[in-house]
Amino acid sequence: MPKVRLTGERATMLATLYGRALDARSPRPLLNDTMALDAVEQLDFDAAATGVRRGDHVTFALRGRHLDSWTREFLASHPAATVLHLGCGLDSRVYRVAPGPGVRWFDVDYPDVIDLRRQLYPPRDGYQMIASSVTDPAWLEDVPTGLPVLVVAEGLTMYLEEADGRALFRRIVDRFPHGQFIFDAFSTRGIKLQKINKIVRAAGATLRWGVDGCSDLESIAPGLRCASAVGALDIDGYDELGAGYRTLVRAARLLPFLRRMSVYYRLEF
Repeated sequence: MPKVRLTGERATMLATLYGRALDARSPRPLLNDTMALDAVEQLDFDAAATGVRRGDHVTFALRGRHLDSWTREFLASHPAATVLHLGCGLDSRVYRVAPGPGVRWFDVDYPDVIDLRRQLYPPRDGYQMIASSVTDPAWLEDVPTGLPVLVVAEGLTMYLEEADGRALFRRIVDRFPHGQFIFDAFSTRGIKLQKINKIVRAAGATLRWGVDGCSDLESIAPGLRCASAVGALDIDGYDELGAGYRTLVRAARLLPFLRRMSVYYRLEF
């Protein structure tokens, strides 16, 4: 059983993994990521130290389900494509989505994270792991070009320095003929309120890059267009929750700063 002792942004991947394992254990799972449950049972880490508590699994499950849905939409329209899953952590998205034979899928994360992935998850056709910081320009040279690209970045952008994140997006736009970025981002107010984010606080991580709307993102590179911007409180799935949780979400939607604090973006180029 591998011992996992991570701090900072790396530690937040354990919160995501544990949250999805809790969802898989629940009577009515929203994502039903059984591979996350298997992974948690194989790893030696302090689940209590992640900051995830009962009921928190909803956030992780709905976020994963929403981005899985956008991923499937893109691949349905582009059966021959390249997927770059940036800051993949211990996410089993490639297995949940199960892309077809025309898709080349690359999971990118720090070397110690990729080493853990290799111990937990099996190989599959068309799938490759890249051990690198996502902001290091060198790793992208190992990815073939020519096909449309889907860039998936879940729980990543807010941990990047803005200059590094914008440079990363530009490199990808310059390298591929066309494609999409799908990711979640925090507003600048969300960045300022990071001390009340118990997951971030428990990990000892720091949030850096705040995004306040499509114009912030479209300025990164010529031809980059914001196709969707959906608040985290407005995605599908909340109607499947209990009455108490639904009431909390309805109340939060009445506060504009909360409604736009975390947003899912889909950019096209």
